Amino acid sequence: MSTDDFIATAKRISGALWRGTVIAIWTVRELLRTAWKIARGPLIAALNIIAALIILFEEWGWRPLSNLLGRLAKFAPVAALERLLARLPPYAALIALLLPTSLLLPLKFFALWLLANEHFVSATLLFVGAKIASTALIARIFILVKPSLMQIGWFAQAFNWFMPWKDALYAQIRASWAWRYGRIVKARANAEVSKAWKRVRPQVADLWRRWTGRDLPFVGQARDGADIAPK
Repeated sequence: MSTDDFIATAKRISGALWRGTVIAIWTVRELLRTAWKIARGPLIAALNIIAALIILFEEWGWRPLSNLLGRLAKFAPVAALERLLARLPPYAALIALLLPTSLLLPLKFFALWLLANEHFVSATLLFVGAKIASTALIARIFILVKPSLMQIGWFAQAFNWFMPWKDALYAQIRASWAWRYGRIVKARANAEVSKAWKRVRPQVADLWRRWTGRDLPFVGQARDGADIAPK
């Protein structure tokens, strides 16, 4: 084979490879575009549901649990501890914020051990209890130490970036059907909880008074169970 024939053959092969590469890229692009068109609707709906659940968790979990622990500040030892937390320097406040997760981590490992040994109910109750406790403590501690944390440059910068982004995202989510449905479910659940609490509150108050000689704490003259319903 002469040099000219070799060069011509090499050109034909390289041209064929180039055309094959272009066709492959175009095919992959079209497949991805088609897949995105098919998956876009369900994916966006799933993300809306997840985001709505996160917001519902904040309203049902973070805020009510924080408010509940805030009511415990009526007791002198708890009030003294909260004053101590509020006076912590910045990085000590950051450590205090991380402590609840660290302290309750052994309970979560124990829950995994129970799960591995097929104690499903006990494991679930322990894990949920540990999660609720850590969420309540973190929420309350964050409120107390936030002024100190905002003195840390990187924390304040991250917080000030995150909050406007979160608010904009929440505004979009609150306009979605998943959020509106979640609000309906929340309102119905609040109504049922309020009715149940109104039925059992006299008995609970009576038992508490017998055991302690005091009125049941956290229950004033709120109407229709508003003293326990999350806002």
